[in-house]
Amino acid sequence: MALFKLNPAELAACKSASVFLQSDFWGSFKSRFGWNAYAFSVQWENSDAASLLVLYRRLIPGFGLAYIPWGPELPVYAAQDKDKEFCQSAVLEIAAALRSLLPKNTALIRFDFPWYNSAQQYSNTSELPWTFKKPLTKAIVDVQAPDTVLIDLAPEEKTILGNMKSKWRYNIGLAEKKGVTVCHTNNIEGLDSFYSIYKETAARDRIAIHGKAYYIALFEEAAKYNIDLRLYLASHEGEDIAGIIVLLRGREAIYLYGASSNHKRNLMAPYALQWKAMQDAKAAGCLVYDLFGIPPGPPEVYPDHPMAGLYRFKTGFAGDNAENQIIRRCGCWDYPLRPFASAAYSAAEKIRKKIRDRKKRGGRRRDVGRN
Repeated sequence: MALFKLNPAELAACKSASVFLQSDFWGSFKSRFGWNAYAFSVQWENSDAASLLVLYRRLIPGFGLAYIPWGPELPVYAAQDKDKEFCQSAVLEIAAALRSLLPKNTALIRFDFPWYNSAQQYSNTSELPWTFKKPLTKAIVDVQAPDTVLIDLAPEEKTILGNMKSKWRYNIGLAEKKGVTVCHTNNIEGLDSFYSIYKETAARDRIAIHGKAYYIALFEEAAKYNIDLRLYLASHEGEDIAGIIVLLRGREAIYLYGASSNHKRNLMAPYALQWKAMQDAKAAGCLVYDLFGIPPGPPEVYPDHPMAGLYRFKTGFAGDNAENQIIRRCGCWDYPLRPFASAAYSAAEKIRKKIRDRKKRGGRRRDVGRN
């Protein structure tokens, strides 16, 4: 018996998606950079209808990849019970239904599942919250980082600040004492300055970044869809020295991109930026501030992880009880529609990953790409 009915829909059907990576805004934005956005209505049995956003891209002639970022959204009863058998069956049914609704040259469907548990539940840093049976297989790479830190914004500001590690509180105070000022804008006026700093960050920390047009388009699409997207810049004596881009949507604020100059690093501007963004997000009614991506463990355990340097920086905002605020998702899982082509693609990904990791080894930090 089918668990749901899946029908093609207009992109606007994704407007009320629970996560921004499944929203009409994100689908429209990614459509400007080589992806085709397909929207579907999912009518679950005994539950309200939900939406599903699928991003499709042709990689080479005759080979296409379908990517589902943080989807599907489960019916409430299954999400609350974390019914793994239900999820397995639902995912397989969704993949089978999509086969006839996606371009014929689609070789695989890559699910980036949204479901998570607290990381403190796991006895080792490589354990996943859920695993899936064949034909689903774990992807060689994850598009979105499975682990992240969620800062609880419900308490009073002084409590949020007090929960941070003492050095983080000190650095926030130091930035203010030294005259660092933080301002935000919801338009693209400050992007020239931000991108200049971002290029410095990329060269210093060995990260790959998009061209400036990518970030301009992000703000243009945010304005089109009435999304509260903010660019914060930290300045000292008239010089911009750091910046972050933060998205506010519903109960969540998400830290998307960050950059810091090679100059005046002793002024601790990144700490002031994050604290200002948290304060503003709380004032806007957000209950959670998502720092959006950390390694599965500290640098001592994962010294070669491309985001090793970010682990301490981000978890420090959660304080000594950071393990209570770290969550872990399942990462990416592949459903092959054309097994031979899918296997070849996975083999190529494995080679690319080894080359990329070799080049980045020795870098101090890496920002997460929102693909």
